Amino acid sequence: MLKLFDEAAPASDVAAIIIEPLQGEGGFIPAPIEFVKKLRKICDDNGIMLIADEVQCGNCRTGKYFTSEYWKEAGAAPDIIATAKSMGAGVPISAISAREEVMDAAPAGTIGGTYCGNPLACAAAIKTMEIMKEEDYCAKSLHIGSVVRKAFEKMKEKYDIIGDVRGIGGMLGVEFVKDKESKEPNPEFVSKLIQTALQKGLLLENAGSFGNVIRFLAPLCMTEEQMEAGLKIFEESILSNL
Repeated sequence: MLKLFDEAAPASDVAAIIIEPLQGEGGFIPAPIEFVKKLRKICDDNGIMLIADEVQCGNCRTGKYFTSEYWKEAGAAPDIIATAKSMGAGVPISAISAREEVMDAAPAGTIGGTYCGNPLACAAAIKTMEIMKEEDYCAKSLHIGSVVRKAFEKMKEKYDIIGDVRGIGGMLGVEFVKDKESKEPNPEFVSKLIQTALQKGLLLENAGSFGNVIRFLAPLCMTEEQMEAGLKIFEESILSNL
């Protein structure tokens, strides 16, 4: 980062640094806590805001309401959190939250947008938050993550084509490779896997720079039976393409 200040943009010209606590499209890679702590110090030393992009990993996905709560526990809380998607349980909405002095720094009326203050979206988001807290969706996420990670780890032991299993709570990624020695990405296998699973009734989506990561981001309200059925189809689809 310090090298970046020297070669790309001086620290005095950087207003904020934004990162995902757990990458979504990037391949479901968690930001290491030690990295975040060092980034927090760099931001503090240079008067830079640290922003957590929780559009995909927020709203109980990882066992905390916001994944950056893990950062806060480590003494590296972000200045601003951006969230959306599951925030409204299907109703389009996005939001930012920050410390009072950060939000109050902008003069009234200078921050706006096409969908600001939509009554239906706001009502949906508030009700969604209430349900998630009342029914302890964070605990649901940790339970789902525990069950699914164990299943994925077993598959990793059995199949050389699985190179890594990673994530936090109920947000997990399975990386497919050509072999565990080279760890060369295997997007071709993932493409076939997605089509096979689809024919069996399971929707899958890939991610990562090479498109070789299957992301597990299932609804936190799913039943145990649905979870087991999905895992069964997933493994059957892997076997069908070996």
